[in-house]
Amino acid sequence: MVDIHCHILPGLDDGPKTPDEALQMAEAAIADGITHVVATPHSSEKYPFDPALVRARRDELQAQLGERLILATGCDFHMTFENIQALRADPPRFTIHQKNYLLVEFADFAIPPTLDGVLQELLVMGITPIITHPERNPLLRTQRQRLAGWVKHGCFVQITALSLLGRFGQLAQSAAEQWLDQDAIHFIASDAHNLTTRPLQLKQAYAVVEKRRGKEVAGALFRENPLAAFEGRSLPYVPAPAEPAPPRKKRFGLF
Repeated sequence: MVDIHCHILPGLDDGPKTPDEALQMAEAAIADGITHVVATPHSSEKYPFDPALVRARRDELQAQLGERLILATGCDFHMTFENIQALRADPPRFTIHQKNYLLVEFADFAIPPTLDGVLQELLVMGITPIITHPERNPLLRTQRQRLAGWVKHGCFVQITALSLLGRFGQLAQSAAEQWLDQDAIHFIASDAHNLTTRPLQLKQAYAVVEKRRGKEVAGALFRENPLAAFEGRSLPYVPAPAEPAPPRKKRFGLF
């Protein structure tokens, strides 16, 4: 399996604090059947993103692992004004494996209408936004038509493996299951942060998806699509999602 969203590098954000903890997370990933991991520390107002430091931490961990686990870098991109300006100037600084996919995280308390235009701009630039864990975002759970609009115009969606196991509560699990059944997601990732409450494991969630949707869908969401993003290729699995129920009030904007 390939994990495109993981906070595995030590001392950069709210992920592991020490190199030893990071190494233990990597060993857990190997034991779980994961072959590739994208290290994606936060790029936010709270956690400044230094790509040179991120690459250095990746290189240190990779040297300990050898070829048993392939590590690349990206970031958990928060849609702040400063981040957007920096992205316009140097997109590979933030993208997965310095290719053309970008993990995008929205705040839980507000999603300004102007972000529709920013997502459209990224697509025009050749950068494909991957909306991270909408099932855990209370606003996106209630604004499904808006998320569907982003997907319709070329964005992709990633949900968290633990959401399917109920580890983020019933609302997140229900939303994840519904989007999975509606063919509205493209990746499942760990969003791992530590060894206990947010571990670097996918196998359990893979079994849930395989039982619910079959081997082909499970393989696409845990292997084929993530590997394509890792390598900067077009996704092999992009189903047409079922249309969500229309909102009560019409929304305006670029999407």
